[in-house]
Amino acid sequence: MQVMSKMNQKKLGRLGEILEESVQRGQIAGGNLCVLHKGEEQYYAEAGYADIANKKKITRDSIFRLYSMTKPVTSAAVMLLMERGVIDLYDPVSKYIPTFADMKVAAEAGEVPANRQVTIKDCLSMTSGLPYNCDPDPASRDAASVFDELDRRLYSDNPMTTMEAASRLGEGRLAFQPGESWRYGLSADILGAVIESASGMPFGTFLKKEFFEPLGMKDTDFRLEASKRERLTKVYESTPDGLIEYHGNHLGICNHMDADVRYESGGAGLVSTIDDYRCFAQMLLNKGTYKGRAYLSPSTVEYMTGCHLYPHQQAMMMGWENLAGFSYGNLMRVMTDPSLAIINGSMGEYGWDGWLGPYFANMPKDDTTFLMMIQLKDSGTFTLTRKLRNVLAAAIERDES
Repeated sequence: MQVMSKMNQKKLGRLGEILEESVQRGQIAGGNLCVLHKGEEQYYAEAGYADIANKKKITRDSIFRLYSMTKPVTSAAVMLLMERGVIDLYDPVSKYIPTFADMKVAAEAGEVPANRQVTIKDCLSMTSGLPYNCDPDPASRDAASVFDELDRRLYSDNPMTTMEAASRLGEGRLAFQPGESWRYGLSADILGAVIESASGMPFGTFLKKEFFEPLGMKDTDFRLEASKRERLTKVYESTPDGLIEYHGNHLGICNHMDADVRYESGGAGLVSTIDDYRCFAQMLLNKGTYKGRAYLSPSTVEYMTGCHLYPHQQAMMMGWENLAGFSYGNLMRVMTDPSLAIINGSMGEYGWDGWLGPYFANMPKDDTTFLMMIQLKDSGTFTLTRKLRNVLAAAIERDES
């Protein structure tokens, strides 16, 4: 059955109203969003401030920290090396990062050897056992020690590099046996180092050469030139007394983007603009092609945007209620059961969000992309995101015949 769709422009206008209402209520400092349908921009809105204290408004070229919205870009880089035959998804990570050769698992009975090596596929599916550094369990504490040092050295004469950080993480313990479960964590950061090793060039250089420069993503990078820092939006934190500016560094990422960046985090490190990221999103929605140039093959994009969890892994992911109705594959959410979801989404849609609230969704069924950029600490996908997605769903008018 072929599905034709179009956009109700009047309903799309509600997106901008909701964004403005969120600013007026003090829920966010500011942000922008856009909707693309069949390759054409259908709607764009911006509201509020990039810098409240200096009354600097959000603009189309405001620069945002992507945090975990970096992950789909890292996934695309892995897919490119896969389709070129440079890597095999069942390659052990130790082939590229030797410290992963003899890993231990922090089990209930104590530390035990891993029953097999962590693979690239494990990292793409978040089934590696590599947790983030924010929980009290032993494996998470091991990761925390690495990130504590990474943060301490951020402004030093010897900042930690991508490969050093990954190697140090390989010396820590896993939270579970590889492939045994699902847990969101540092797998994408490890893949950045794998890409660096496999390609023979720095991770950021690889991304520039293969994606950013040809796609025209001129403001997307792991570092920010001094001349562009005035366009970098401030980060805000919600408190009982309202929004306050947040100055902390998180996950080894320099908040103010004024350090000598050596750690190119595949899970969190990129900055970008809404127009830059739309180029990447449209490339994926167009099955790997953008403005006449092929970046990935259609079959690779089909594989990249599918779900790849086994049932026992999916069961663990179901505990994340915000992702009800979704599975996970290649560093992105993929909707597999819209009836379970807490947004009005569509079968096969995919994307991801970030710690500070930037959000990306491609909806192949309706040939539609939705992007939002904000900078609110600890937001991820939250109430505002869901309201906007539900309004967008109502604006998509389908003619199923």
